[in-house]
Amino acid sequence: MEYCLITFRSVTPAQRGEGALRRSGLSCTLQRTPKWMEEQGCGYSLRVRPADVENAVSILRKQRIAYRKVYHYEQGQGEELSL
Repeated sequence: MEYCLITFRSVTPAQRGEGALRRSGLSCTLQRTPKWMEEQGCGYSLRVRPADVENAVSILRKQRIAYRKVYHYEQGQGEELSL
């Protein structure tokens, strides 16, 4: 399965991001960030389709919702994206 995760430091900005993306018509899922993706071991993320990730990041930036990193996950491997 292929997907992207946009990570946040805490649940509040992740919830704000979820609302902003849904209001813009993008599908996303709020979840805990897997520990292997976060050095600090805690945080939340929004799971989005790879086709939507650039638009999602653009929406977050326009709304001034701070996110940490963006990851692409496919076939058991995750890599950080530079957007």
